[in-house]
Amino acid sequence: MNIDACYHLGYIVRTHGVKGQVVAFFDVDYPEDYEELESVFLQLSGKLVPFFIDALDIQPNGRIIIKFEDVDSIVEAEKLKNIALYLPLDQLPELDEDQFYFHEVIGYTVVDEQLGELGTIREIYEMPYQDLMAMDYQGVEVLIPVQDELILRADKAAQKLFVNLPEGLVDIYTNPTGPEADEDRDSDEEEKDAV
Repeated sequence: MNIDACYHLGYIVRTHGVKGQVVAFFDVDYPEDYEELESVFLQLSGKLVPFFIDALDIQPNGRIIIKFEDVDSIVEAEKLKNIALYLPLDQLPELDEDQFYFHEVIGYTVVDEQLGELGTIREIYEMPYQDLMAMDYQGVEVLIPVQDELILRADKAAQKLFVNLPEGLVDIYTNPTGPEADEDRDSDEEEKDAV
C-alpha cells in the first residue's frame, strides 16, 4: 500500500500488559467509529505493513487497547511503540456537505471575503492547540488558523476555500516589520539627508 493512498489514523503509544497488547492514540474526533476495525497499516522502515487486529477496546479515557495477530509478547509489542497507524483513504468516514478533511484542501485556492483570491493551501500543520493551514501568498507562507469563524466553506468542485481572515493577518507575513518600522526607516533616511 502506498502512503499517498492512506491517511494517518494515529500512533502506538506504549505496551499494555505482557501478552502483546498495545495502547494506541487515534487522532480522530470519534474513536467509536473505528470499533469494528479489522486491520491497520503500520509504518515500519518507511513501508506500510498490514497488521490484523484480534481485539480492539476503546477505553472511556480515549485510550485504545489493541491486540494484533501474531504479536503475543511484551517484547514483540515493545517494537511497535511510537509507530504510525494508517488506513486507506477510501475508509475515511463520510462527512457532512460543509465539512472537509485536511488532505482534501491541499492545493485549493483561498478566497477571502474582503481581499478576494489570495493564494494556495500548501500544507496543514496539526498542532496540539491550534491547527494551521499554510497558504502560499506571493511566495510567502501565511498561516491561517483553522477555526469555524474563519473558514467559511470549501467548494470541492471549484477547489476553493472561502475564508474571512482577520484584518491584518496577511500583512503580518508580508510586512513583518510593521508600519512603525517603515516610519522609523523613513525618519532615519531624512536625518541622513539633512547631515
